[in-house]
Amino acid sequence: MSARTVRLIVLSTAMLACIWPNVSPATTQSQQRQAGRDVRQDTRQHARDTKHDCRAANQQSNASCRHDKRQTKQNGRQAARDIKY
Repeated sequence: MSARTVRLIVLSTAMLACIWPNVSPATTQSQQRQAGRDVRQDTRQHARDTKHDCRAANQQSNASCRHDKRQTKQNGRQAARDIKY
């Protein structure tokens, strides 16, 4: 191996060592964001189902059904925040 090749390998290894510790937190944060996004998406569908079931059963007024839907979505947002932070 030439001296130039050895220098290039040493330099590349040093640069990689400097960058490596910063990779892990970004990956963890990305996973948390994805989990929060999944929770919010599931919550949206659950809120739609809640309102649909409420209106189909004709148990409450439309305003009351909307309130139930909003409350369901708010609970999902809070669950996503708990995951992220």
